[in-house]
Amino acid sequence: MTIGRTGRRGPALLAAAAALLLTACGTSPPSSPPATTQTTTAAPSPSSAAASGTLPGSSSTSTPVPPAETSEAAPEPAAAPVSMEIEKIGVSSELLRLGLQENGTLEVPPEDAGAPAGWYNGSPAPGDPGPAVLLGHVNSLSQTAGVFARLPELTKGDTIRVEREDGSSVVFTVDRGEQYRKNQFPTLEVYGNTEGPELRLITCDGYNPDTGIFEDNYVVYASLAEDQ
Repeated sequence: MTIGRTGRRGPALLAAAAALLLTACGTSPPSSPPATTQTTTAAPSPSSAAASGTLPGSSSTSTPVPPAETSEAAPEPAAAPVSMEIEKIGVSSELLRLGLQENGTLEVPPEDAGAPAGWYNGSPAPGDPGPAVLLGHVNSLSQTAGVFARLPELTKGDTIRVEREDGSSVVFTVDRGEQYRKNQFPTLEVYGNTEGPELRLITCDGYNPDTGIFEDNYVVYASLAEDQ
């Protein structure tokens, strides 16, 4: 059964037209970042992304103002993730690096029993501004539970720890979990710019015994823990 960055240095929409194929479920990030304008009344607010949406912005003035010079060096990008742990549901997994295939679709973790989760390396590294995307199967070809089978059990306040290749770790706190029909996946809500570091865990849900496929996606939204 087939189951259904741009830039790690700051918030950015995922520009790649990648189809996330998990347990016969699919989601498609926007093929290009939507145009944004600036307003003088409201600052941009965080937005997440799989189907459609727009990002708020502000209208520019007719006389551009050059950015103020600063002596502060840009922060170093976070190291790539190598593993993750979710104590609440007993998950401890290495993280594969998932890129884009030649046809523009996103690689997915293998479907064999015990398959680890994967980090989409076109998304920010966990700890950098923006939504870091982790993918995992809900089941395997042997019909055993997948690494993300118990994601729906997570509730607000549960923690997710990500270990990085430089030996550091970062902790995220679950904000909420949402189930979406695959043809109504809110692309911008899941993949869109965020002001701070966030995490998205994506798997499949909504198994239909009549068709033998999972018709939904399940997404966990998490934000950087306050004490980080």
